[in-house]
Amino acid sequence: MRHLSFARRGWLPVGVLLLWLAPQLASAHVLDQDLSKLSRTDIVSTYLLEGFRHILPLGLDHILFVVSLYLLEPRLKSVLWQATAFTVAHSITLGLSMYGLISPPASIVEPIIALSILFVALENIIVQQLNPWRLVIVFGFGLVHGLGFASALASVGLPQAAFVESLIAFNVGVELGQVTVILLLYALVGRWFAGKPWYKQRIVVPASVVIGLIAAYWTVERVFFTS
Repeated sequence: MRHLSFARRGWLPVGVLLLWLAPQLASAHVLDQDLSKLSRTDIVSTYLLEGFRHILPLGLDHILFVVSLYLLEPRLKSVLWQATAFTVAHSITLGLSMYGLISPPASIVEPIIALSILFVALENIIVQQLNPWRLVIVFGFGLVHGLGFASALASVGLPQAAFVESLIAFNVGVELGQVTVILLLYALVGRWFAGKPWYKQRIVVPASVVIGLIAAYWTVERVFFTS
């Protein structure tokens, strides 16, 4: 009990820090790069970098979603399957959005993204092991997150001269960012603690509580205080 209490106290300052950073990082979804004078190769490189930056370091909401996916079952194979389902889903809605086929308002999309993080965090606390149906849930949430990614591109659009290449490059950048987060989690947490009998109590539950509080804060903020 002493170790568990220490673990919970240890997560408290982390949670306070992330709650303070949340509004700044969660809203940092703006591309301000001037692409008008760049070559096709440079444009593709720019979108690849922007896709990566949309996860690291700017995409705290997406980072926390990936962290939540990792925590419950920290084996690389399992989480990479989930990340793949998420990537396929967000690629679909991102593409449809950029082609102008769908355009749901951010006032709906952003709160649902926050709720998706809250849902996965609560699931981590409640369930004892990964269920196969989580892939379906992750795919569904990925569709919503793709609409959030589209808002990052909407500020500048995709150049007609390299529309498809830029869209693919952005998706690849996002995937590279997600994989980087997963590999960092494996190196820092999964490799050392995943097999411990206290892993759930001391790592999964405290971390999921912190993530859930942040997601709940975002949900309230995005529903009631974002114009």
